[in-house]
Amino acid sequence: MRIGVLTSGGDAPGMNAAIRAVVRTAIFNKVEVYGINRGFAGLLEGDITPFSVYSVADILQRGGTILRTSRSEFFATEAGVKQGAKVLEEYGIDHLIIIGGDGSMNGALALQKLGVSVVGIPGTIDNDLGFTDYTIGFDTAVTTALDAISKIRDTTYSHNRINVVQVMGRKCGDIALYSGLSGGAEALILPEVETDLDAICLRLLQGKDRGKLHSIVMLAEGCGNYRDYCVKIEEKTQVTTKGTNLGYIQRGGSPSNMDRNLASFMGYNAVLSIIKKETGTVMAQRCGSYLGIPIEEALAMPKIFRQDIYDMASVLSI
Repeated sequence: MRIGVLTSGGDAPGMNAAIRAVVRTAIFNKVEVYGINRGFAGLLEGDITPFSVYSVADILQRGGTILRTSRSEFFATEAGVKQGAKVLEEYGIDHLIIIGGDGSMNGALALQKLGVSVVGIPGTIDNDLGFTDYTIGFDTAVTTALDAISKIRDTTYSHNRINVVQVMGRKCGDIALYSGLSGGAEALILPEVETDLDAICLRLLQGKDRGKLHSIVMLAEGCGNYRDYCVKIEEKTQVTTKGTNLGYIQRGGSPSNMDRNLASFMGYNAVLSIIKKETGTVMAQRCGSYLGIPIEEALAMPKIFRQDIYDMASVLSI
């Protein structure tokens, strides 16, 4: 038996921990494992390397992905998927483990429909996949954002300002929500909640009247650009408002304890699923348990917004 493993789409802290778990679990069970470089683009080009135990030594703590990653427009076509399946057959790779976000999981589904044995592992800082409570990389991104908020708050306090902090997440506001809660942000602007900027500014002014010397507004990137909000908030409050876009620092760095463990569990269980012939699935963590869900069923699950956390953050930030 031969297993191939690739990472696709945006990198996420913990991907290396997942690769390590896949490789070592496979080898422990006397299964050959191959690393596919540069995601689906590397698959199409046959950029494939046999892996040993030593191939994944000393990577558990590293951010990014040793397999590197990319986005392939050609793979998104019917011809591209067929070529990918053909390359796997040429290399004698019986099963493929794909680590990535929603685009990667859709690629896994396309290959599965052609008869390729596939298991997906959700790796994205956005935490925007409905079938799992958490995705690999999310916790580290939140921790990175929280550290930045703490530093920004120091200078915001010193100058009696408002600061709008923009974080990643595409159309999902989880990074802003969780880091805003733990960072004590005075307001959250999220794609899942209709933005009432007048109400937000009133809230900021009420806090100022009670003696608050500064405020943090968390902005999810799916709601627009922080510069525009800075201008509007300053106009409405007459308080100097600055902005910070945390950008790609959220995707880098050593993965947190949670992400290392999440990735290890998922990589380990992905290989066991293959050995048990339970493929065509994606790994998920739900209520603390790990399970495989059929890919098509998983991708149809909507992402549920945690209104309870949002409501709690609104109460605690008065």
